[in-house]
Amino acid sequence: MHFKNKVVWITGASSGIGKELALQLAREEAILILTATNLDALNSLKVELGNTQSHILTYNLLDIEGISNLVSQAMLLEGRIDYVIQSAGKSQRAMADQTDIVVYKKLMDLNFYAPVALSQAILPHFKKQGYGSICVISSIAGLIGFPLRSGYAASKHAIKGYLETLQCELYKTNIHVSIVYPGRINTNISKNALAGDGQQYGDTDENSEAGMPVAVCCKKIIAGLRKKQKAIYILKAERLLLWLWWYIPSLYYKIAHAKGAK
Repeated sequence: MHFKNKVVWITGASSGIGKELALQLAREEAILILTATNLDALNSLKVELGNTQSHILTYNLLDIEGISNLVSQAMLLEGRIDYVIQSAGKSQRAMADQTDIVVYKKLMDLNFYAPVALSQAILPHFKKQGYGSICVISSIAGLIGFPLRSGYAASKHAIKGYLETLQCELYKTNIHVSIVYPGRINTNISKNALAGDGQQYGDTDENSEAGMPVAVCCKKIIAGLRKKQKAIYILKAERLLLWLWWYIPSLYYKIAHAKGAK
């Protein structure tokens, strides 16, 4: 098995895609480092993982200044890290003109600055050991804008630019960078999203409920990592929206406006 005895560090491991990745990688006998803010959820996950060798490293990634020290702590747990999968993130459900600037800052901090800080801090370790893999869970919103997600889309577009630049700079090395672009996935992403005033949105929208099962999504992510894919697209009907945005933008904006208005 490709991931057997590989040290895989997952942020955002307490729920959604991060949690499911941990469960699937455990079946491949990976050694896991699990990071999130919710210690109780991580402890519950550790119980689910059974005999899998795993470590819990709680942290609030909004504390950007401490991320370098967090990476040092993670490296000490097993003496190396083979993969870091950055799944922590936050979405948004609010019209742009009804979103407080504080919400935009929080979205940028968690979805852009935190993965940049973590990647910057772990790169020297990867260069020293001669290999490594960085994976960030982005979104189709990192490719095209969509109503109610102005700050979320902005943060995901920003991390795309940073990571694609890394891919160019690291082209001749054995350090691989993957960006995952999921469409609708059946998780609590909308329920946990930020409303315009910064409070939790607290509702599951129909797009999430109709989304791809998270287990299927994570199976595709793991397959993409095995193949060292730079871009891992996990899209169903959303692929049509992407196609329209590229080839018939006027129709895309009409459809996106109509769907967003709902």
